[in-house]
Parts: sequence; C-alpha cells; structure tokens
Amino acid sequence: EKEPVRYANLMYDRRVVRGNTYALQIIPGSTQPSPLEIQRQREARKRALARKHEKEQMQLRTPEPVEGREHIHVQTELYLEEISDRIIEVDTECQTDAFLYRPPTPLFIPAKTGKDVATQIEEGELFDFDVEVKPILEVLIGKTVEQALLEVMEEEELARLWAHQRAYAELRNAELAEVQRLEEQDRRYREEKERCRLQHMQMLQKQKETTEKIAARAFAQRYLADLIPSVFNNLRESGFFYDPIERDIETEFLPWLMTEVEETLERKVLGRIMLD
Repeated sequence: EKEPVRYANLMYDRRVVRGNTYALQIIPGSTQPSPLEIQRQREARKRALARKHEKEQMQLRTPEPVEGREHIHVQTELYLEEISDRIIEVDTECQTDAFLYRPPTPLFIPAKTGKDVATQIEEGELFDFDVEVKPILEVLIGKTVEQALLEVMEEEELARLWAHQRAYAELRNAELAEVQRLEEQDRRYREEKERCRLQHMQMLQKQKETTEKIAARAFAQRYLADLIPSVFNNLRESGFFYDPIERDIETEFLPWLMTEVEETLERKVLGRIMLD
C-alpha cells in the first residue's frame, strides 16, 4: 500500500481546516489502520504478554501439596467478607427540589471607609479653558511651524545637495573626458615617437648597409683593378683570346699551302732526277 502523502507546507496540507469551524465534522484520515500501526500494536501486545509472563514467574508460590492433600483458597484479611452467589439489592428513593434558576450575581460594592468632605468651587476658580488652552495652542502651533520649517529646510538642503551632485557629476564627466583625451593624445604621441624611432633606425640601418656596399665595391674595384689586366694578358698569352681570321689562316690555309708547295717541289725534283 502507498504511504500517506507528507505535506511540507501548511497551505497545501489537507488536514488544516479553512473557513468556518463551528460545524466542523472530524473525518478520520483512513477507515482502516495502516500496516505500520498494526505491526506496532502486535509488538506492544507481545511485550505486554512477555512482561506478564515474567511477573508470574517472579511471584512466590507455595510448594506443591503432598500426596492426598490439596490447596484451598482461604481469607487471611483482618475483616472477613461474606461470599454468596446472590447479590444483595436494596431499593431507595429520593425526591429532588424543583428546578430553580440561578439568581444574578450582585454587584460588588466595596465597604465605605473614611469620612465624606466637600469643597465648594465656583465657576472659573479651578479651570479657565481660554487661559489654560493658550500655552497648549502655542506649543502645538510652534511645534507645527518648527516642523514645517525643518521640512522646508530639509527640502532646500536636499535640493542643494542634488544640485551639488549634478554639478560634481558634470565636472567629473568633463574631467574624465579630458583625461581620456589626454591619454589618447599621449598614446598617439607615443605611437608617433615609436614609429619615428623605427623609421630612423631603419634609415640608419639602410645607410649603414649602403656605406658597407659602397666600401665593398670600392675595395673590390681597387683590388681587381690590377687583377683583370694580368688575367687577360695571361689568357691572351695562353691562347684563349685570338683573331678568328688569323687562326683560320694558321690552322687551315698555311698547312694546305705547305702541302701544295711540297708536292710541287717533289714533282720538280722528280723531273730533274728523271732528266739526269
């Protein structure tokens, strides 16, 4: 079986009664006891039986009668009681008085003590309203006027404070804007200065590189001024530089010419030999 719902808020607890409680009818939560309640009753009944059994065991008993005798219950009290099967019955009558309403409770009047003394007071001797009310009115009017003046002064003070706060806020905003402008200007100055420094460093680096290149070129020119002619002379002497026509004459025409001259001379020598 499902356990009953446990509500945590009194506004949603069905056991809390709302509205008129004069004609309230108490309705039990459930017609049948829960299993937990039944189990609890069983355990309580078992514990009661166990206690009763222990109590009976702890009671002192008389020894068992000997053979041929038996125990009989007898009265040992100081006054004997007549025991009979029939209960004595007695008839008695009684007449009650007629129903009387309870009388009203009388008023409590304390006992009179002391002596009565009277004093004659004429009109206007003890209290004059027009005279007595004047200081009270002055105090009330004074307090009212003072409170009104205090409220007016407080309102004026609050207005001045608000105006001062507005002026201070405007001044602070203007100062903040000026500070931001100066910070931005300083940042631009720093960036411009850094850019100029980088440009100057780059210019110096380029100038240094150009100077080094010019010096290297001048040194190379001065170093190679005597080297180039000597190299060309050596190459020319070694035959690397020649005239093509002269080279063609030396390699082609002169060998052919010498061959023809030798053949001509050989024919002439042969003709002389044959003539001889």
